[in-house]
Amino acid sequence: MVAENLLTDSMAPLGLTDTGSEALTIMNLFGVRHLPVVKLNDDFIGVVGEDDILSTDLEDTIETYDLQIKNAFVRGYDHVYEVMRLMAEKKLTVIPVVSDENKYLGMISQDDLLSFFANTSSFAEPGSIVVLEVGKRDYSLAEISRIVEGENTKILSSFITSYPDSQKIDVTLKLSSHSIQNVLATLERFDYVVKASFDESDYLDSLKERYDALMTFLNV
Repeated sequence: MVAENLLTDSMAPLGLTDTGSEALTIMNLFGVRHLPVVKLNDDFIGVVGEDDILSTDLEDTIETYDLQIKNAFVRGYDHVYEVMRLMAEKKLTVIPVVSDENKYLGMISQDDLLSFFANTSSFAEPGSIVVLEVGKRDYSLAEISRIVEGENTKILSSFITSYPDSQKIDVTLKLSSHSIQNVLATLERFDYVVKASFDESDYLDSLKERYDALMTFLNV
């Protein structure tokens, strides 16, 4: 999956004659804190952030801004992982997609990325989630896969979380089965530390309960 396949059609970029007030209205409407700025000929200029706007007169036009976020964009052929990396690095809520000729092609929002991953097969398939604590030098996905598959279960997806100044990493696994007690026992037998495990449906139910409780509290 590449950037040009993730473009949103719900938001338009800002023009140079748009005011800060108009930009904030669009940001609030769509729940974002950044928007691309584009010339009339579709030349990409940069990204304006909510903080940039709030530090100026709201009736000033975008053309008067000294845009601080200028090199935050991806090409249409960049992989979704590059989109994620740059959005995280620049702390953006949307990222512009620009051609090699510096023409604006569209933008990708955080919601677009979340929807993409939520609808991929590994996330959509039912199953369980396991979090292992592993030493960086000891990590081998091939070995973990061999153990899991030895219990007639598949790893649908995985990702690693590392921590500063630590030689340990967390390995999060999405497994194909709801019944994973044998998998957990075997992993522990091979000296893997299971930090957390849960049936995905139970976990999602728990998250929904917490969300509903929060909404009830906020509405009091």
